[in-house]
Amino acid sequence: MGPTRKPNVCSRLSRRALGCFSRDAGVVQRTNLGILRALVCQESTKFKNVWTTHSRSPIAYERGRIYFDNYRRCVSSVASEPRKLYEMPKCSKSEKIEDALLWECPVGDILPNSSDYKSSLIALTAHNWLLRISATTGKILEKIYLAAYCKFRYLSWDTPQEVIAVKSAQNRGSAVARQAGIQQHVLLYLAVFRVLPFSLVGILEINKKIFGNVTDATLSHGILIVMYSSGLVRLYSFQTIAEQFMQQKLDLGCACRWGGTTGTVGEAPFGIPCNIKITDMPPLLFEVSSLENAFQIGGHPWHYIITPNKKKQKGVFHICALKDNSLAKNGIQEMDCCSLESDWIYFHPDASGRIIHVGPNQVKVLKLTEIENNSSQHQISEDFVILANRENNKNENVLTVTASGRVVKKSFNLLDDDPEQETFKIVDYEDELDLLSVVAVTQIDAEGKAHLDFHCNEYGTLLKSIPLVESWDVTYSHEVYFDRDLVLHIEQKPNRVFSCYVYQMICDTGEEEETINRSC
Repeated sequence: MGPTRKPNVCSRLSRRALGCFSRDAGVVQRTNLGILRALVCQESTKFKNVWTTHSRSPIAYERGRIYFDNYRRCVSSVASEPRKLYEMPKCSKSEKIEDALLWECPVGDILPNSSDYKSSLIALTAHNWLLRISATTGKILEKIYLAAYCKFRYLSWDTPQEVIAVKSAQNRGSAVARQAGIQQHVLLYLAVFRVLPFSLVGILEINKKIFGNVTDATLSHGILIVMYSSGLVRLYSFQTIAEQFMQQKLDLGCACRWGGTTGTVGEAPFGIPCNIKITDMPPLLFEVSSLENAFQIGGHPWHYIITPNKKKQKGVFHICALKDNSLAKNGIQEMDCCSLESDWIYFHPDASGRIIHVGPNQVKVLKLTEIENNSSQHQISEDFVILANRENNKNENVLTVTASGRVVKKSFNLLDDDPEQETFKIVDYEDELDLLSVVAVTQIDAEGKAHLDFHCNEYGTLLKSIPLVESWDVTYSHEVYFDRDLVLHIEQKPNRVFSCYVYQMICDTGEEEETINRSC
């Protein structure tokens, strides 16, 4: 008889019991995050630049991890000073990672392998391999060969942390084929997988014979979104398409006969055949025309945001009900500003159904509510507004002296995003601390200075302002992440030089204890 083993306790727990543990853990976590929020916002707390580094390849950040060299090297930013977690072996250009997503284990789920309970990096390589990599060691846990008939390039969540979509580059056809007048009907492919354990849903081709002069397509929350050069956007149910047009169900790791050849699904050189080919136009869920195909859905109940499909309407946003396309009351939002960069609008990521509208000198948080005595119609109103700290005078006077010695005063209007005035550049939401983070930049002499402000998500009150010590050039590309007690700034300079600045929270011990006691 073999050795006696201690039974796996989790395997004997019901999902209801696991749910109870999960809820209790959630209460503790919320309490801890409430304490951390108080610490972050207290007056004596500082954010110190603890680490700065530079790279010749893009730098990426995700949940306390900084990735370098096309995700080959990973640095943890959680410790007091960033430390290397792992470094994968050097590889050829064809094997490099081109895109990646971080998968985190859901609380309370029973998974087949012990390694599944730790975070994984789902990565797409340049030679069409889909990898699952341990986020702590860099070890490759799973690998799937996609296909040789197209070049897969992009990863995105269809359903966050549950279903991924792998999108190919658009098929332009060879130069010889174009010269010969041979038309390429398949624009791109979408490969869809469920994660942990990895299972294939299918690979779908987007064919111009079916969809017409389509310019792009993507998958989001089970909806296939197809876009046209005319500005038209059409929505279809991916589940309906898969059920109606799947030619053969394929399982990873199983033998398959396809097109006269036999191989193992997901292994090289066979890969995964395209098993969802649409032969007739699928049922249309919704269509709308919008400038540059800009289209968003959100709110309670469902509404969508578009810009009317005319160039002169750029910067004008219409908020309409999804059920009947009716325009909400006060649903035309246009920011009164004159600037080089456009304002932008989006549904608030906190699931409150609100809308965030960002301009160079103000951030408007809008709410969607029922009209009194008319529950079928909704209205847009301001919840709160965050204003930039600038002088009210929008006119600039310039004195010039003519050849005859006469002094002439000329007046001209400043742009709303004039670099010498405080201008909003980035607005984000820290979901765990329930704070809005706003990056504001002002040009001082020849140098730009930025600060990161934390605002109450419910009322818009300014709670904390953090100066960034590095200069901010408005002509460069910037990303700023606020993640619990960490602030991270990634900057792309000319000639592909990338810089990363890491800030950690520093607390005064005396006030820290006092704040924790008050929070409890």
